[in-house]
Amino acid sequence: MKKLVILGAGCAGSMVANKLRKLLSHHEWSITIIDQDDKHVYQPGLLFIPFGIYKAEDVVRSRSEFIPKGVNFVVDEIVAVDTETQRVETTAGSYKYDKIIICTGVSLAPEEIPGLMDGWQKTAFDFYTLEGAANLGQALREFRSGKLILNIAEFPFKCPVAPLEFVYLADAYFTERGVRDQIEIRLVTPLPGAFTKPKASAFFSQLIEQKNIKITSSYDLAEVDTENKKIISAGGLELEYDLLVSIPPNVGARYLVKSGLAMDEIGYVKTNHHTLKAEDFDNMFVLGDTTTLPTSKAGSVAHFSAEVLVENFMREINNEPLRKDFDGHANCFIETGFEKAALIDFNYEYEPLPGKFPLPGLGPFSLLGESKANHWGKMMFKWVYWNKLVSGEEMPLEAQMSLAGKFQD
Repeated sequence: MKKLVILGAGCAGSMVANKLRKLLSHHEWSITIIDQDDKHVYQPGLLFIPFGIYKAEDVVRSRSEFIPKGVNFVVDEIVAVDTETQRVETTAGSYKYDKIIICTGVSLAPEEIPGLMDGWQKTAFDFYTLEGAANLGQALREFRSGKLILNIAEFPFKCPVAPLEFVYLADAYFTERGVRDQIEIRLVTPLPGAFTKPKASAFFSQLIEQKNIKITSSYDLAEVDTENKKIISAGGLELEYDLLVSIPPNVGARYLVKSGLAMDEIGYVKTNHHTLKAEDFDNMFVLGDTTTLPTSKAGSVAHFSAEVLVENFMREINNEPLRKDFDGHANCFIETGFEKAALIDFNYEYEPLPGKFPLPGLGPFSLLGESKANHWGKMMFKWVYWNKLVSGEEMPLEAQMSLAGKFQD
């Protein structure tokens, strides 16, 4: 019997395990999926915890719920991958593979920024982890005046629209509490603008200006002085804060680096941008945030690229040529505060465009525009995620981006 091993049982790993278990013969293929714990986190929901919209129990479920029958789920720490012998080593066992899919995601590395750990989870917080989101929520409740800085250390990082969502929601949160006039909110980013794509950056920058949120762009963070509460750029520009919300460097699993799978010390696995096959290793595919795809590290990308990966996996085992079908499709709701949200839909070739989605001309969602419908679309997605997406069910959206319903210049 041939063996498929999937590393990581998050969104990407769970989706692909479900899809492939339906397609692969139980008599010909065994599937094993490995993760270090049994805690599946709905990551888009972490943003809402600091503002009291969600609690931890709203965004955490057992990974086991989403592992299909006929897939061996192993809870253990992976320590190495040997591509020569095609074996995965864990602290308690060893797993041979004929094919392997890397879905290990990324994690925060605040220790990479000099000085940041001195104030970590004390005066400097994140909202990309359960602990960070909960601690930040407590800090926000006690914050009534002063300077709040959200700083992005470097690019790329998970969900590049999340920092925008945070500052928009912070504006609404403090406005509703009656203290907005006493608080300065500043977005500090290494990007030249609010977002990576020009049209979207212009749209989101306009919202930032309307909400009286300050922005410092092209900021190359060098260190954090937590004693004096200031961040310092490589060029020496110092910005003072009273509360720091930090997005530190995002790195891949350390064992990918130690095993020689990652392309560099950051820990991402070099991935073909259109087939999802690992560039440097046979019998390996890559999915989710640990890829080197030049698009957002986001759940929507994992979803759309999973469709292509699954097809190519089946083509490869049947000795058929791989299809170069993934176009970089990404689709994201962006909370803008006061129960409104925006929506962007783009790929490698096309930046976000205005229009209606998913039905051309009808919507109900507005592209590159604020609406209540977009907000409720975002809020309803949690149900879709838990009940449809992670379990690998067919979704009504195509993997490739459509230009239907979009307005081009």
